[in-house]
Amino acid sequence: MSSTRCGLVAIVGRPNVGKSTLMNHLIGQKVSITSRKPQTTRHRIHGILSRDDYQIVFADTPGIHTGEGKALNRAMNEAAISALSGVDVICFMVDGMKWTEGDEHVLKLLQRAGDTPVLLLVNKVDNLDDKNKLLPHLQDLSGRFPFAEIVPVSALRGHNLDALEQALATRLPEGNFWFEDDQLTDRSLRFMVAEIIREKVVRQLGQEVPHQMAVEIDLWEDGPKLTDIAATILVERRGQKKILIGDQGARIKQIGTQARQDIERLIERKVMLNLWVKIKAGWSDDERALRSLGYDRDQ
Repeated sequence: MSSTRCGLVAIVGRPNVGKSTLMNHLIGQKVSITSRKPQTTRHRIHGILSRDDYQIVFADTPGIHTGEGKALNRAMNEAAISALSGVDVICFMVDGMKWTEGDEHVLKLLQRAGDTPVLLLVNKVDNLDDKNKLLPHLQDLSGRFPFAEIVPVSALRGHNLDALEQALATRLPEGNFWFEDDQLTDRSLRFMVAEIIREKVVRQLGQEVPHQMAVEIDLWEDGPKLTDIAATILVERRGQKKILIGDQGARIKQIGTQARQDIERLIERKVMLNLWVKIKAGWSDDERALRSLGYDRDQ
């Protein structure tokens, strides 16, 4: 019988409740990109937390939202919903004292979880003005579903994450580690770099260029002293391209500078980063284009 435990934990919830922030804090390094904009996470991203006697493989998922909309929205929902199958534990994350139609929608999907234990994570408890309201709220939530455990947390501040980690570790099946104990994600560096660039665009532009934007890595050359990377940012309309480039190229230059600094920290060497902006009309509602950009159901 193995003395170690290892298993897959899905983090699910409606958009923008803090799933990516939680995974990044648990792992101790930025693996999934974050912003205050809903639906920043598009793919299912695996982050790996290794201790001496257990390894937790987290699946950070796109926010599950009601309505299908464009092909991109459908792909994101499929990635999140497919994460519920074949996992050992599900973490269902909600935002503090709020309970919305989106939370109810996710809860209905959890009926498919079968015998998989579901932990309810109540995020942003550090923001509560009146802590006396928390216990009645938790009691109300406990009546909505047979949760294995309810864990109040603050993903941003790191509150109660040790208790969460232990609650997960004890529910992992016995078995050998799936990954090397110093590996933090199963994603490639190219994918991570594209996500870093996309994060900087989302944070800079917000609603101006919403989610009709993607990043492709065109060139990656490791030279003796630096790595040369070229990437294309795809948008759908001419107006979006103009906003993204900014006055005399000021905005795209700022995005490039911020992205380059994060990329250098990620790959631990100097980077020459060249960004281009290209119009590709209708890509977010084109199934073939989405597949070419990596939005597969098994992502």
